Parts: sequence; structure tokens; C-alpha cells
Amino acid sequence: MRPSRRAFLGGALASAALVPFGTAAAAPIDKIKANGVLRVAVYRDFEPWSWKRDGKIVGIDAEIAEAIAKKLGVRAEPIDFLADEGVSDDLRNMVWRGSLVGGTVCDVMMHVPVDRAFALANDRAVIGAPYYREGFQMACGLDTDCEVAPAAFKGMRLVAELDSIPDFYLSGSFGGVLRPDVKHLTSGQAAIDAVKTGDADVAMASRAQIEHALHGGSKTVKVRKGPLPALPSAGWDIGVAVKDDSRDLADALDTMIAGFRTDGTLDAIFARYGVSPKMPISI
Repeated sequence: MRPSRRAFLGGALASAALVPFGTAAAAPIDKIKANGVLRVAVYRDFEPWSWKRDGKIVGIDAEIAEAIAKKLGVRAEPIDFLADEGVSDDLRNMVWRGSLVGGTVCDVMMHVPVDRAFALANDRAVIGAPYYREGFQMACGLDTDCEVAPAAFKGMRLVAELDSIPDFYLSGSFGGVLRPDVKHLTSGQAAIDAVKTGDADVAMASRAQIEHALHGGSKTVKVRKGPLPALPSAGWDIGVAVKDDSRDLADALDTMIAGFRTDGTLDAIFARYGVSPKMPISI
């Protein structure tokens, strides 16, 4: 199975070793500054990271892109795109070649898994500058005991994003006893919303999605505090990607993201979306 954005959302790749940016000698920052714009690829309909509100792309990734552009002295131009079959396809379409059906090759792509094996398999892009470590949580209705062994959810209304690791976990673990109870939705956000409205008992999604959905508190949802047994991944780091000949931009991004961690920029951005900053382990 090729790694898809949804598979990575589930932490399908467990390696977290940082892959240093490449050694090519190109200098695209001069071109970016001459153009006055930094084109940044972000996933479409991917709340809280990137989605449209009142016609404008907003979210954590969009704000980090704006902070990067400000450091470079240019304007950020976020370009949202639909995830292809695999993240390798997304890198090809948005970073180093472009789509065969048109579209824009961007200077930077946000929300790329920082995974050594994956990076080595995609040597036309360089991946690094991790800014968050993602993981999983469960959200349950107030009348549901969220701390029981997951197999005890049998007979309840379970929801997860289609073809994500939360979906695979709920449908395939524990001998598959929960499979008939799992309803597939279009996103983790939709799954959490179903619990909030009383249309489901248990949702499983990424930690960021659940924290964002419950930002400000909820009178209808609680979060599981205990671990999830038999979970295939303890988490994964996310960072950025640039084309393989963009050494100076790659080095600048490494420095910028490190600076954003220490000067409070990342903390402030995450706080606006109700997400707790989580230190990547690959720095």
C-alpha cells in the first residue's frame, strides 16, 4: 500500500529520524524575493491545518506559511490541493514536477511526514524542518465510558475518516468485532462533529483534530485519557518539503522553524486553533 495522506494521518510510518536537507547548490530564495511571493502548497479541507473560511485559506499550516513568508520579506500565497493516491504523488504534483493536468508547482509544501525511509524514496524533494508531532485520541459522548477496552465499544456507533488508520484500527483490531459498528465519514473533523451532535458515540481521529474540535470546551464530548491498546504507531512528525535543488530555501526553513519554536510563534499559532504544541522527536 502506497503511503497516502490519510495513512500518514494515522501514523502508518513509525520512523521519526530527521532527514537533513539536501546538498544541491541552487539558490531559489533570490527568485522568490524577486517575485515577491512564496507559493505554499497546503491540503484542502484539512481542518485545523488548512481549509477555507469565507473564501480564504486558514489554519495552522496557512499561518506557518505566512510566518515563513514574512521572514523572507515576501507575500505568502497558499495553494490548496486535493490529496492524490499517495504523498509521493502529492510531492510530485506540488513540489518537483507539477500535475499533468495543470496546476502550480509550489516553493514549499506543508504537512509532510518526516520519515527517513519515505524521504529516501522521494529524492526529488527534500523533507525536514519538523514543527509538530501528531498522534491519536478518542472522543466519546458524555454517556459513554471512554476508558474501557476498545472491544467493549461493540454495539455502539463508531465513526472514523474513511481509509485512515483510525478506520483500520476500529475495523480491523480486536478480531474485527467492531467492524459492523464503524461508520466511515469524509474527515476526522466530521467524525468528531458526529459525536458532538449525538449522531455517534465514539470517534477516533488525530490529536490535533480532536483538540481543535473541542476548543473552548464541550458539553457533549469527553476525551479518552488512557492509551489505545494495539495501536500500530506512537506518533509521527510533520514538517515541510521543497524541491531537491532548493538548498538555500531548505536551510532557511530549518532555521526559521527552529526559531519559531523558541520565540513563541508556533505556540501562538497552535493556541489560536486550540491545539497543544507537541515537540517533534526528530529535531
